[in-house]
Amino acid sequence: MAMAGIMIGAFVGMLSETSLNIALPQLMKIFGLEAGTVQWLITGYMLVIGIILPFSSLITKWFTTRQIILFALGDFIVGAAISALAPNFAILLVGRLIQGIATGLILPLMFTVAMTVFPPYKLGTAMGMCSLVIMFAPAVGPTITGLVLGKLSWNWIFWIFIPFLAIALLFGIFGLKNVGHITKPHVDFLSLVESIAGFSCLVMGASFASTLGWLSPAVLGLLIVGLMILALYVHRQLTLEQPILNLRVFAKPAFVKGTLCVMIDFAIILSAMYLLPQYIQRGMLVAVALTGIIMLPGGAMNALVSALAGRLYDSVGAKVPAVLGFVIAAIGTLLLLFADKGSSIAYVITAHVILMIGCPLAMSPSQTHALNSLAGIESADGSTILNTLQQVVGAIATALATSFLAMGEHAYQGANQAAAFTNGVHYGLYFTLALTVVGMLIALTFKKTPNK
Repeated sequence: MAMAGIMIGAFVGMLSETSLNIALPQLMKIFGLEAGTVQWLITGYMLVIGIILPFSSLITKWFTTRQIILFALGDFIVGAAISALAPNFAILLVGRLIQGIATGLILPLMFTVAMTVFPPYKLGTAMGMCSLVIMFAPAVGPTITGLVLGKLSWNWIFWIFIPFLAIALLFGIFGLKNVGHITKPHVDFLSLVESIAGFSCLVMGASFASTLGWLSPAVLGLLIVGLMILALYVHRQLTLEQPILNLRVFAKPAFVKGTLCVMIDFAIILSAMYLLPQYIQRGMLVAVALTGIIMLPGGAMNALVSALAGRLYDSVGAKVPAVLGFVIAAIGTLLLLFADKGSSIAYVITAHVILMIGCPLAMSPSQTHALNSLAGIESADGSTILNTLQQVVGAIATALATSFLAMGEHAYQGANQAAAFTNGVHYGLYFTLALTVVGMLIALTFKKTPNK
């Protein structure tokens, strides 16, 4: 009961992260937008989550768990209703940004509450269930959306969130108890400004690159300013007595390695989940409803492996499943790279299923490896850092995938639009493949005991 409302809210939040991927081609036609503009429904959502997450540790010291979760669920319902009723793209984006606030509040609390209410010998299983939410929801988002769009308008993508959020709200009202203590520490407003400005500039720079080019003055300026501000933010957190975010946890090698693998794995999932539904529709010329069905077996496999991966950590540790996961993900990505506009549906499903075996197999063990290297209150800071970087890296990975997609389309010599789009998808998947190799190399350095 304590976890039910939080996990439903987190599931809907993560479901929302990829649920619009399959609707992007339709939304581009309805609102007359280019890919670089419409992708802000994805990157803008993740950007807001990335802005909110660094403050979650501070927020939990000023407000009770119940207050935060109940506010977040109510906020999500409001944001979903605004998006569902949106008459234009601007209002739709505003609704998405409001939803991002809710997800940014719920995600870190799910891990913090889980680590508080479950004993150490069940921690791997508990974290596996949390990872199931993080991994399964984005994987089945395109399937659900495809089925909805097969019969209804795009507005219903948001209407279907509301009943689940209402159920989560009831669980929260009647079952959720407070975790942690309110201390109301000093708030360093300069740190808040630096965090918001730094992450925003970084994500906006990467997002604008898909339309303006990576070497344009605006993109380079945003990226450079973002990195400079974040450098100041890091320095300030390391010198404050009561930092907004305890970055000293990065002094532990196991946390650094586990965090890097989680970030890479999340970037693999979001870049592939951004590219694949669009390839099926615009490269293979498959109807939107069938696209959702094609994505379903991979989503189901993701759920199954996510549920088992946490238990695997309890028995064999993180190294073996993480390395194996990245190798399997690389095989799935390679298979997708050999797909073209004439590939069979069975081939694409097989490649997607293999990818969805590898990614969750690496995710949960890497995450538990990172957090198990921390002790006491550091665990909450570690959870916040992991979730923050996931969203920022996810937004940047989606922006990079969009850039490579556009680059590949322009590089194609010919008039066939489906073939040109497929070539663009291949460019994006080269980026995904590179991520799998880097993740595997880092996972090979995992030690059996995370605090060593």
